[in-house]
Amino acid sequence: MTSKTNTLRYRAALTLLCFAILSLSIHAQNPSGSLRGVVQDPSGGRIASATISAQAAGSSLKREVTSDAHGEFRMNELLPGTYRLVVSAQGFAEASADIAAVVSSVRDVAVTLKPAGVTETVNVNAQPSSITAQPIDLASVVHQATVISQDLQTLPLAARSFANIAYLAPGTEPVEPSDPTKARITAVSTGGSSGLNNELSVDGGDNSDDWIGGFLQNFSPDAIQEFAVRTANEDADTGGTTAGSVVITTRRGTNEWHGTSAFYERAASLNARFPIENPAPNPKQPFSRQNYVATLGGPIKHDKVWLFASFEHVHENASIAYSPASTTQFNALAQLASDGLIPGVSSIPVPNNVPIPFRDYISSLRFDWAQSAKSQWFLRTSSDSYLTHNNLVQQATLPSTGLTTHNNYFNTVISNTYVFSPTWLGTFVFDASELHLTQTRNSALGFALQFPFSLTSLTVSGHETFGDNQFATPITAFPELRNQQKYQFRYDVSRGSGDHAPKFGISFIHEPVLSGALSANAETLYSFPNDPIFYTGPANLAQFPVDLAAGAVSTPAGDGSFSQSVQRLAFYAQDSWRVSRHLTFNYGVRYQTTFGLFIASGRNQTANPTFLLLPLHGVPAAVPHDYRKQFAPRLGIAYSPGDSGKTVFRAGFGLFHNDLAQNGWGTAFQAVNGGVDNSPPSLIDPNYKTPYSIHATGGMQHAFNEHWTASADYTHEEGNHAYRTYPFPEFNLYKSDNRSSYNALMLHLQGNVSNRFNLVANYTLAHAQTWGCILGEIFDYVNTVCDPFNAFAKSDYGPSGEDVPQRFVLAGTAHAAGGFEVTTMFQAESARPFTITTANNSGRISVNGVPTSLDQFRGTPYIQMDLRVSRPIKFGERWQVMPFAEFFNLFNRNNPGANYVANISALPLQPSEIASGNATNICLDFPTCSAGQLRPITSLKQLEIPAGGLGDFFGPGTTVGIPFAAQLGVRVSF
Repeated sequence: MTSKTNTLRYRAALTLLCFAILSLSIHAQNPSGSLRGVVQDPSGGRIASATISAQAAGSSLKREVTSDAHGEFRMNELLPGTYRLVVSAQGFAEASADIAAVVSSVRDVAVTLKPAGVTETVNVNAQPSSITAQPIDLASVVHQATVISQDLQTLPLAARSFANIAYLAPGTEPVEPSDPTKARITAVSTGGSSGLNNELSVDGGDNSDDWIGGFLQNFSPDAIQEFAVRTANEDADTGGTTAGSVVITTRRGTNEWHGTSAFYERAASLNARFPIENPAPNPKQPFSRQNYVATLGGPIKHDKVWLFASFEHVHENASIAYSPASTTQFNALAQLASDGLIPGVSSIPVPNNVPIPFRDYISSLRFDWAQSAKSQWFLRTSSDSYLTHNNLVQQATLPSTGLTTHNNYFNTVISNTYVFSPTWLGTFVFDASELHLTQTRNSALGFALQFPFSLTSLTVSGHETFGDNQFATPITAFPELRNQQKYQFRYDVSRGSGDHAPKFGISFIHEPVLSGALSANAETLYSFPNDPIFYTGPANLAQFPVDLAAGAVSTPAGDGSFSQSVQRLAFYAQDSWRVSRHLTFNYGVRYQTTFGLFIASGRNQTANPTFLLLPLHGVPAAVPHDYRKQFAPRLGIAYSPGDSGKTVFRAGFGLFHNDLAQNGWGTAFQAVNGGVDNSPPSLIDPNYKTPYSIHATGGMQHAFNEHWTASADYTHEEGNHAYRTYPFPEFNLYKSDNRSSYNALMLHLQGNVSNRFNLVANYTLAHAQTWGCILGEIFDYVNTVCDPFNAFAKSDYGPSGEDVPQRFVLAGTAHAAGGFEVTTMFQAESARPFTITTANNSGRISVNGVPTSLDQFRGTPYIQMDLRVSRPIKFGERWQVMPFAEFFNLFNRNNPGANYVANISALPLQPSEIASGNATNICLDFPTCSAGQLRPITSLKQLEIPAGGLGDFFGPGTTVGIPFAAQLGVRVSF
């Protein structure tokens, strides 16, 4: 009886606790801004007890505070947008102005009040009371840049991904999309990493992918109000990242109905050819894409309830055109099939091109409710659903290797801001999201053929030339099924008056479903040492069945499923202490941990068949546990000399933990199901520690005048305990012991001359290094140890795959004669590194007997200029029609980036050199390689062969520039 009573009491207490939590104001990573300022008289004397109110433009949302004894005030948790700021004090004339609150920033405001009733002749300047807002943040040490909705709508975006425009932030780089489940979401590299260790927050809700990392959902640029790209030293309210973060806030309705509709059109007739893949006189490669966009916002009940809705549909018919070299190989393979040499296959069709239709539906709906002067709510729900046929087909693979990808993502955020008093407020967010992905292969033959000419890049999924795509690469394995459900609760409390601005909060993420399935069919992969055309020769025809048998590697059927239920808990506290009017000291600490990170399908690693091999190679017979020592301090100083507030010096230090993605050790999770362990056997090291990075920054920013600002910042990031694989003979061991470094000098110039032009210019001088074997990635799951018994060999330390020594970005809009607006986005960067591996991808090649080091090869410098020309036409006071033309890669520069042949099997070398992994001579008459047609290799550049114009298999590559393309469109707004 007592036990039952205690149980009932426990359940009742737990229920009450849940209701108590839900009744509080909860918030995720802050999508809001702050205003900080001082109220003074014309002589500079401070005015205490002044009333400062801020009302959102077109809305009844209003906040009010009072200046303290020093005449200072602060407003926190303001949603981004324009506010009417009104300041009044007894005995003084009222002052008012429009002020912009910027996401994730503190705006300083100087207010001068003049005495009431004073005649104009006494006012020497003959000016009314005024407010002047400085365009620089004098309080924060966070490295960030803010992008507003106008930028998203006016800058040329080739794929209309919001992340494209993130390159305006200093210290960012474009990288290929990192996952076939996110085909049109461009990744953003910060700190020399792949971008998979960046965190995404939308309206305060976590929107990060917990399986592979990086961004999860795509949003139409027309649905976004603002977003901040933070590249270093985030405040303590930010976690789950070792590099940077992107904080997005969506658009909301106002008291006036407003909306837009837009249409974008691209077609093959507006695109230049891919000369390598689609040379004349062949018909031009088919392509067409239409984007249909619509938004609508306004009041449901004036001054009380508002809505904003957006929808975008992408209707794309892209295609892969085969180069003459690939077509020659395919025709030879078809001949081998017709000769009966491929078991079960008598014919192989060879098309001129492969259609890749893509359909995407992106929608968002938001409601805002002013419950009272103290309580404000919003509900936002959004979805992203797309379907791609012939996905993963690349320039050197046949349609049988493709698949159909169907991705559905839904996200809902409920948020409340409650003002407890003029100085204290709380915020609440409940975030719920769901992902469901299926990938269905085009063929189910039970086998695949792989030839050297298809081994073009380490980032291409599979490498199979013909037959079943097994979703496996030398880097990782991609799932054919993915499900993810995530629920987040967070409560923040902040104070906004006096010399201190304390803030503290708690965040809890419950992820009951993080599951899916890797390919587990019974498969046989036949790898050939020579290309198909070699075997069609009369002298080599009999060699085909010999190599077919010798190159067979069979994988038995198994249980490819994996499943996790993970919880994440975090606490933080921080303060911005204004020591004096010139000096601000920021400090805080964050603690976070996980629960269930190493439990798969309800089992730990003792259920892994490989566990029976321990202890072996010094690995104790124990299981990994959640790491409980994730304490992360944050410190920063901002100093503004003089009285102008136009210059600020910053320095900061921070520690950042991130459990990253689970895809890196997915095969170890798969193994605990008790089925056949797909090769190679995998195990997670019991000595696990959560990866973390150290950020140390310093720099300055100066406003020359109201139009021009410039900054210079130095960043040092040091990575510790990153993931990598130890390929022991008996099993792969996943450890967290890698290290890396990133150092960068970032220069930024911004000008805004109204009615003439505005521009942003960034220059970054950087160096990123890490340990790796066939690919160097910072805080990624792909790094591998060449020799598990010498894990930190000198030659295994080199540049990361995103090591870009120099990068320059120029973007802006000029207002030309006749009402035309010309907007440009120009990018130029140094060549990126890559590695050429041995035939079996187990290590790096040698050249003339000298082993090459990690990422020793360099591709081609990237230079691309995009341009947009528009002419707004106004009708009445509210309606506007804007036709426009956009031009991408204006000068049609060939930009292969780092997309070069990355496997020795695909190089024009003698078969003996391919087998040995040591390159000495280039075959001028490849594949014959006769004795008189060998040229000695005297430079690594001789081995650099572009792998094709399309680059990565997830869509148009961002580091592999497309040829010239034009896009026409029109936008109507009111």
